[in-house]
Amino acid sequence: MNRYIRYTSLLAASILLLLTTGCWSSNEIEDVSVYVGLGLDTANESSFERDINKQGATYPKKKVLTATVQIVPPIAGKNEKQGGSSSSSPSKAYLNEQLTGDSIIQIFRQFALRRDRPLIGHHLKVIVVSSELAKRYSLEQVFDFILRDNDIRPSCLVVVSHRSALEALSSTEPGEIPAFYLMGLVDNRYRSNKIIPPVTLIKLDSAMQSGESFLLQNVVTAQSEHKFSGAAIFKGKTKKWIGELSQYDLEGLSWITADVMGGALKTYAPKTGHTVTFEPKKSHSTIVPKIQGDEISFHIKVNAEGRLIEDWSFPEIPSSGGYISEMEQQFEEEARKQIEQVLNKMQHVYHVDVGGFGNELRIKHPKVWKKVQENWDETFSHIPITYEVNMRITDFGSSTD
Repeated sequence: MNRYIRYTSLLAASILLLLTTGCWSSNEIEDVSVYVGLGLDTANESSFERDINKQGATYPKKKVLTATVQIVPPIAGKNEKQGGSSSSSPSKAYLNEQLTGDSIIQIFRQFALRRDRPLIGHHLKVIVVSSELAKRYSLEQVFDFILRDNDIRPSCLVVVSHRSALEALSSTEPGEIPAFYLMGLVDNRYRSNKIIPPVTLIKLDSAMQSGESFLLQNVVTAQSEHKFSGAAIFKGKTKKWIGELSQYDLEGLSWITADVMGGALKTYAPKTGHTVTFEPKKSHSTIVPKIQGDEISFHIKVNAEGRLIEDWSFPEIPSSGGYISEMEQQFEEEARKQIEQVLNKMQHVYHVDVGGFGNELRIKHPKVWKKVQENWDETFSHIPITYEVNMRITDFGSSTD
């Protein structure tokens, strides 16, 4: 019996030793360069690249794009110029490095020639694509290597920069890491309906495979500060940038897609002209496709509840039933204006469906969808769309009136 217990204990100890050993193929964090942001711009060689090219330190390539990797933490003591090979200073928590070429994987391998610590993309948080690059090349081309690479997680956020991606990944704020900052803005969706649902790599791949037109959040930069503003539109057939929706347009789109998680709907009191603001708390919408013979039409129903959160028309009495009814009508009219504007842009300016109309038609009338899906964006541009909006003011915040 003692011998049996001894053998059992020895076997259990051996199994535990095997289970608790570290990964044999792991790399220590101190021996690698962790990049958390990736920027993709049209080709613009840095001064560092131009200088080394004069010395013959180049290889056969076309000048197609410039890739920026944002590395954290920067190497202690490394302090080189922004836009050159790197950007780091005692006050910066990140390092931006750039290289230019016509193959992203080849550019990444070139970093091995200039960094003693190889790049790893396991912790990549944000990919920023400049609108200029997205105008010239399909996202399928630009993201081909990124979607194939096992190092990059499919949960990585993808956004579009109105100007250069390098600007969107740069900051003068001490201790700020722009890649983390951009990720943090997405978390504010519950505060604003001007932020679209985050588009990750896996969602981007799915959108491109579906052939439908889609949106990516737009980032604007001024004086080294960044802001989400509107969304970039990508044509389903080409996967190229074709235009933008404004912040106001996104508000209208959020009513259509029932994606209102917060925000503020502002209008003006009819009698005084003063500002009055509605804060939506609950919102529901339905897109109803209607089929009559070969004719397709849509009807949108929007219902929202919320609070009258700000009213500059004092001394009006918010508790007055007539006044509340009047303001509900004003808010409904403002929401209808937002919806009308975004529908006009989708149908008559850009000729794309980025509001989910095709998906509703596919679900409710699959046979009809099969007939029109091949050229849906153009078909959608001529389809009649009607809408109705109902707003209810359910409370008045902490007002004692």
